[in-house]
Amino acid sequence: MKLKKTILKNGLRILTIPMKDNPTVTVLVLVEAGSKYETKEINGVSHFLEHMCFKGTEKRPTALAISHELDALGSESNAFTSHEFTGYYAKSVSKHTAKLIDIVADVYLNPVIKKEELEKEKGVIIDEINLYEDMPHRTVQEVAMELLYGDTPAGWRVIGTKENIQKMTEQAMREYRTKQYVPKKTAVVVAGNIDEKKVLAQVKKYFDAMPAGNPPAKQKVVESQKKPAIHIKYKKTDQAHLVIAFRTFDFFNKENAIISVLTGVLAGGMSSRLFQKIREEMGVGYYVRADNDAYTDHGFFEISAGVDPKRINEVIRAILSECKRMTTELVSKEELKKTKDYMTGMMDLGLESSDAIAQFYGTQEIMRKKKIEDPKAIARKIQAVTAADIRRLAKKIFVDKGLNLAVIGPFEDLTPFEAELHL
Repeated sequence: MKLKKTILKNGLRILTIPMKDNPTVTVLVLVEAGSKYETKEINGVSHFLEHMCFKGTEKRPTALAISHELDALGSESNAFTSHEFTGYYAKSVSKHTAKLIDIVADVYLNPVIKKEELEKEKGVIIDEINLYEDMPHRTVQEVAMELLYGDTPAGWRVIGTKENIQKMTEQAMREYRTKQYVPKKTAVVVAGNIDEKKVLAQVKKYFDAMPAGNPPAKQKVVESQKKPAIHIKYKKTDQAHLVIAFRTFDFFNKENAIISVLTGVLAGGMSSRLFQKIREEMGVGYYVRADNDAYTDHGFFEISAGVDPKRINEVIRAILSECKRMTTELVSKEELKKTKDYMTGMMDLGLESSDAIAQFYGTQEIMRKKKIEDPKAIARKIQAVTAADIRRLAKKIFVDKGLNLAVIGPFEDLTPFEAELHL
């Protein structure tokens, strides 16, 4: 499996990743156009546009025409929007590669945004917002982003607000698409059992004529936290959901390999420290997770959990105690080896499919990583991390001035939490 990168004259990037023993092919188009590229007035437009691209094209005039053709290929297809980028993909058996490229290119390049379809889709997206509001373990992530970044693009919800969705116009959507969906911001990734020469010719056929453009830059994130911060969203629930977050580094920082191992020690698998502490010893939470979210110009490490509201303060103390412990004690050789082996093993398992490989390489490309790394290179970095590295980095990121707590649950008063928010 060897990556090949081709750049067209208009600036569009093509990644081909052959996987000869894999029976499938995934075609993925990524564009640097997420909620961080929006203004407050049109927050939510990136996600809305993602929906509209599947509502019809000149060649395939209805959503049914697109879905019918994809279903006839036995294809799995979807799209997704994040703060940094939007993606469109389809996956099927390799004999349908040319047709997959044709359909995904058509959806991306030639959507017809009709007013009547736009108005209908507003109801769908508002229902999607309502769905997420009923999923507090998901919504607490948005509460955390708002706490960390406030009223800025990094702090806004990717899906937008109901008010913005209701007033969205086809003109605003077309203008946004014209500015953002340009070759220099687009990467086409084809992974699986492919003939690279044929794939390259097919992608060029559709994307060579894509008109160039000079999109505006997104607003840079400025971080200025000086003391612990709390954001609580009241919701009558039987389980409280919390996120404890610390500010870290951007996507390109060399410390991220160390953070990934630190993350694994705390919450990598059922034998990890937090799982054992919160679930097995305290018997209080069904889930506890840790992640490092790295973006183009900022990042944060988070621990999330769903717990009994009556014991939430006890859980916060336990989590922060484990973070503090990372700053004072060295991880044992046995635990460090177990964590590294778990992480590299899970990475290998997660990259068995063509769609996972397409996203793995495509994400690095669309985030503008100078050198795209393969799984073996990342595994080497993980294996090189030492216990001293972890303790050094823990001292750097686990500090009160970078500490944040976001909560969704039956709480209205911040005071009981303020006393717990320190290391």
